[in-house]
Order: sequence, then structure tokens, then C-alpha cells
Amino acid sequence: MNTFKWLLKRESWEHRGGFLWAPVVAGAVFLVISLMAIIAGESVRRGVDGESVQMNGVELSQLTKTLTPKEAAELGGALDLGALLAGSWPYIVLAFVVFFYCLGSLYDERKDRSVLFWKSLPVSDGQTVLSKLVSALVVAPVIATLAAIATSFGFLVLLSGYALFHGVNPLDLIWGPASPLTVALHLAGALPVYALWAMPTVGWLLLVSAWARTKPFLWALLVPVFSGILVSWFDVMEMFGSKAEWFWQHVVGRILLGTAPGMDLVYRGASDPAMQNFNPDGPQDIVALFSAQNAWGAFLTPDLWIGVVAGAVMVFGAIHFRRSRDEG
Repeated sequence: MNTFKWLLKRESWEHRGGFLWAPVVAGAVFLVISLMAIIAGESVRRGVDGESVQMNGVELSQLTKTLTPKEAAELGGALDLGALLAGSWPYIVLAFVVFFYCLGSLYDERKDRSVLFWKSLPVSDGQTVLSKLVSALVVAPVIATLAAIATSFGFLVLLSGYALFHGVNPLDLIWGPASPLTVALHLAGALPVYALWAMPTVGWLLLVSAWARTKPFLWALLVPVFSGILVSWFDVMEMFGSKAEWFWQHVVGRILLGTAPGMDLVYRGASDPAMQNFNPDGPQDIVALFSAQNAWGAFLTPDLWIGVVAGAVMVFGAIHFRRSRDEG
């Protein structure tokens, strides 16, 4: 366990730029853009009329006094939705970081021949590959989630500053209706679903990284894509009573798109009638769609567990190829 802990630290140290700074910078960029948008909007508004800020004909300072319970819930839902959108920036970066980290994690060691040094240490190939697996499925997503939560809180702080600038109490207008802690819990609660749903993609990328002697990106991309083309061309899925679209969605898509957070909701939306007929009554309903409880519904789907098994098989394949490759 102590050896495995140091292997995780090694991955964190070597990939600090992608794991830590990339999501942090993405969140900071969003906050800077939001601040610039607020300043620009305020300048334009003052240049046009210079009057106090109004919403639906009601001054901002009087807004909380005139809201009905339903309107207050919608305001809170809109703020929570804004916080979720703000937190999505680190997650967008996470999808690319995990993808290219897995793709190069084992290949780069062979390319620069540092694998010879690591194989000379009393560390098994299984421990090495599993440390990269845990780094991709646990360490990087946890850091990105912390950055997403910080970004969502920072967004509400910006709105609070805007409210204060106009003489409005942000506790009444922003922090009272909003539920930032609930949003943070939803983001953190979805981490186990992400780790399991991304398993086939991470397993495939680690397998290619350990096997490919050159150009791992092309191998990782072209093998599933050309498989989909051949399946479509020869109508292979019709022999199983299905269509080629199933192969593209459940095989090619699962192999290549699993590192993107929220893909489980996309897949469930394509097959779940309740989600297909989703008709939100307000922004609070959209926020509920991204709740941890809804995300945990993926645990009841066979797609998730089949992907976990397939990913585990490919991880064992990556361990085999790292052990058998002759780097001398």
C-alpha cells in the first residue's frame, strides 16, 4: 500500500499541470470572462439610460420583496443552474486531460525509455498500471470537482458583488434563494458514476498506450471508428437483430467518449422514456436533472456494468503488454 501511494504521488507530481492547473485555470478563465461581461454590461447600461437595474419592471433592490414562492424557487433554480454551468468549465478540461493522460501514460515511458528505470525498481507492472488507472478515474476527477465547486462559488461571489454595487443585500438576493452547498454535493456525489462510466474508455486508452509502438492516438481513434464503418458497411448488427447505430453508440461511443463527464446522462436520455419526455417547469427542474440522485440511476443500468467489465479486461491487457514488451 505504501508503494502504491508513492506511485500515485509520482503521477500527481509528473502531471500536476494537467491534473491541477488545467481545471483551476479553466475555472479562473470563466470567472475573468464573467467579470468582464458584468463590467461591459454595466458600462453599456449606464451609457444608454443610467437608470437603476430592473427585472420585469421591478427594481433590483425591491425584487426579493415582490417574489411569489414559485418565482423565488425559479430564481434559486436559475442561480443554481448558473453555478452548475460555471462549474462545467473544469469538467470540460478534465475530459481532455484524462483522455490524453491515459493515451500517453504508458507509451511515453517507452518512448523516452524511462520504463527501463521504473522496471528496475521493485514495483510490479500491475501496480504501475493500476496507479495510472486510479489517477485517471479518482485523482484527476476529484481535483476537477474541487475546482468546479470553487468556480461555482466564485460565480455567486461575482453576482454578490454586482448586487452590493447596486445597494442590494446579496444574502437576500443571491445566497438565500440559491443552494450552493446542494450543488457542490451533487457534483461530488456524481464522482463514483464518472469513475465507473469512464472505465471502458480509460481501459482502452491504457491498452493502446501499452501496446502501440508508434502513433497511439491514431490507433486509439481509428480502430473503433473503422470497426464501426465495417459493421455499418456489411450490416453485421442485422445478424443480431439490431442496427449499426447500436454499435456506434454502445461500442465506439463508449470507447472514445467516456472521459467526458455527464455522458451517462446522454446515454440514458437516449433510452429512458422518462428522460426523453423531460419537460422542465423551470430551471430548478434542469438542476434536478444533474443531481447526484439522478446520476446514481446509472448504477441500475446494465450498460454501466458491462462497460466496467470490458474496461477491466482491457486494463489487464495493458498490464500484460507492459510486462511483455521488450524495451532492451
